Amino acid sequence: MRAVVRATGAAALCAALAAGCSSGGEPEDGGPGGGRASGARPGQEDTTRGGTAAAPTPTPSRLDFEVDPARAPDDHAGAAALAKTAAALPEEFGRGFEKAAPYESSPRDWNVLDASCVWQRGKLPADVLASFTRRSRLPAAGGKGPVRMSSTVTVHRTESSADWEMAGTLEEALRCPDQRLGGAERVTGLMSLGSAYGEGGNLTSDDALMEAGKFIDERIGGKATYYAWHQARLGPVTLAVVVKGGKGFTSLQLNRSAAEALTFMKKRVREALGAEK
Repeated sequence: MRAVVRATGAAALCAALAAGCSSGGEPEDGGPGGGRASGARPGQEDTTRGGTAAAPTPTPSRLDFEVDPARAPDDHAGAAALAKTAAALPEEFGRGFEKAAPYESSPRDWNVLDASCVWQRGKLPADVLASFTRRSRLPAAGGKGPVRMSSTVTVHRTESSADWEMAGTLEEALRCPDQRLGGAERVTGLMSLGSAYGEGGNLTSDDALMEAGKFIDERIGGKATYYAWHQARLGPVTLAVVVKGGKGFTSLQLNRSAAEALTFMKKRVREALGAEK
């Protein structure tokens, strides 16, 4: 699947999910919950200056992961068990995160963006075995607003079906740059960017995408904060993390927390489905 970009500003998005997107501000230590931050931080010394830069490491021609067909679930029960195992736990987003309410969804439903750009909960299509969402929150504290994160794992019958989901997700931002999440929540100004393995820094999944925009909760004043949707595919499984940012947190902090949780999710899928090398 080739990259789909909406608007010229999409270049500001991060295709590599292991890195955050900088909003131009200096991040505080760790993510919004005080979790570990991966990669070089702004202001960190560049050790290549004044010396010989190391030669770039060649990109492998294919992802170092292959699904073992014997381990891939072929019914709802097995797929639901995998989805629940892989979905991120609150602490994987960072220190201070806790269960949100409602905490978990039914693995027999999944989210659908309707013709009016409103998200609805619908029944699984025939080519999807299970889809499970787990929600976490970081309460408001110290003058900073609440942060809401959720992780969704969807297990398809085939890799082709999972790939079509990725393509459809990218197209949704084109069709509906403004979306109603439900109740008083909405997002605006969405931009999307997709990267197949080996493109845009994606070296950890068969396919990856990111959406970014503004999140508005009308129940708490309606002031816009940061919103992002990170999604990756490993074989027939798609893994998504949704970020609803809080006042006082940079996009870099929030994306780092999301990327850490997504890393845990990928690791568990690899362990559950990976073929012996």
